[in-house]
This record gives sequence, structure tokens and C-alpha cells, in this order.
Amino acid sequence: MLGSTRAFTTVKYPILQKLPWPRRFFGQSALNGLGAFFVALVIFLGLFGGALAPYDTTKTNLKERFAPPSAQHWMGTDNFGRDIFSRVVAGASISLQVALVVLSVSVFIGLLVGAVAGFFGGTTDEVLMRITDLFVAFPALVFAAAIATTLGRSLTNTMIALSTVYWPWYARLVRAQVLTIAHQEYITAAEAVGVPRWQIIFRHVLPNVIPLILVQVSLDIGYAILSTSSLSFLGLGAQPPSPEWGVMLTDAREFVREAWWYMTFPGLALSLTVLGFNLLGDGLRDYLDPRLRGRI
Repeated sequence: MLGSTRAFTTVKYPILQKLPWPRRFFGQSALNGLGAFFVALVIFLGLFGGALAPYDTTKTNLKERFAPPSAQHWMGTDNFGRDIFSRVVAGASISLQVALVVLSVSVFIGLLVGAVAGFFGGTTDEVLMRITDLFVAFPALVFAAAIATTLGRSLTNTMIALSTVYWPWYARLVRAQVLTIAHQEYITAAEAVGVPRWQIIFRHVLPNVIPLILVQVSLDIGYAILSTSSLSFLGLGAQPPSPEWGVMLTDAREFVREAWWYMTFPGLALSLTVLGFNLLGDGLRDYLDPRLRGRI
């Protein structure tokens, strides 16, 4: 569906004609620019959200309980009189930090396991892949929820749980790519002249895997944020009074009729964040795919 949409949204930006990378990337589809805008906005809020929040995110004021959106409170207030705009802005920082930690750990483990399994093959590959299969045998979110429940309800344990279920997918992705690269002529030539295998992996194999990993990471940031909010919504992640978006949504579900804005704005922030990273990742995939270069 997204691919068909792109076919009808191709635009040109004359001001970028002299800059190959921006012209290719932003010129191939207006959706790339839209995704980049949402991502840049979330990153900006994640970096400076604490300074931009006009009110204390945890201070209660029952006199202003359920105040509707106004010039004083742009997104209204919640059941404790806390400013929702301030909490949504502060929540961007929490979501980004969790996603970066989860994906950094997952990519590191996945790269290591996938590269070793794919390059050395044989028994090493068999053992590492069977261990990996044990982690992907269960639905990811259910498995993460079980781990978080076992470890205890906290944001730190949520990051551990999500890292545990994310790294196997990177391991399998890297292994598949390494299996293709390992049989290239330049790899065979490097082995023939006596280059150590670890040097071949780090100098010749992994650099060719990085573009694929970058695309996958750009897509998974949104899903990691969504998974974090899902676990928090279930009460397994961040705990009140944290301004994490999942916590805000689970608090707001009891007051949908009394205060529509309470659930709407955190949910909208979460949706646009996931959409932005998905659009950006899809655009990066098209840009980095050599088979599509001639069409851009």
C-alpha cells in the first residue's frame, strides 16, 4: 500500500538540484520529507523537551482538573490537573532514550552473533542459529511481557525485555547478508593472501552490512517506542507519575467521556512518531537499494 502511494507522490525540489543526496532522497517522494519532519520534531523534543515544557510534569493542581485545551493549557489537563502538553513533550525524551538503548544493545548482539554464524558456518552457525531460534519461537510482545513481569515492573526491566526479543531478528538479518558476502571474490582473495578472519569480518564484511542495518534500525525505532508504550499501558513498563506515553494512555482510558483530550494527544504523539520513523525507514530502504537507484 505504501509503495503504491509513493508512485503518485513523486515531487522535485529545484533548490536541491545541486545536492545529490538530498535531491535523491527528498525528491523521490513527498513522504520522505514528511517522515523526516516528524522524526526531526521528535528528536528535537527529545533533546530539549524538558526545557520547553511550560509546567512541571508531575506537580498536581486539582483546581484545574480536566481543564479543556486553551491558551493556558494547549492540550488541556489530566485528572490531577497536570498539563498534558508538558507531559507529552517530556515523554518524547523517555521514548527516544528507551528506543536507542534497546536498539543499540540489539544491534550489537545481533551483529556479533550474525556475523560469526554467517562467516564461520558449520557447527558454529548451527549452534548460534538454534539458540537464536529459541528466542524467536514466541510472539515478541508476549515474550517481552513475560520477561518484564518476571524481572519486575520498571522501565529498566522493559528495556532488558525488549532487547532480549529484538536482537535475534538482527542476528538472522546479518547472517543472511554475511552468507552472501562471504562468497564474494574479494573475500576469497583476502583469505588466500592470509588476512586474518577477524580483520576480514570487520574491514570487509560488516561495512557492507551496515546500510541494511541502518534501514532496519530506522524502522524499528518506531516499533520499539510502540512496544515500550504497549508494555507501559499494560502496567509492566514505566510507572506513574512518569510522563511516558503508554502510562498516560492507561491513565486516560477511564476518562474518555469526561476528557477526550486526555487520551487523544498522547495517542496522536505516539502515532505520528511511529509513522514518521516508518516513512523515513521506507525512504532510506528505497534510497540505499542499488536496484532502485536508476529510478530516482
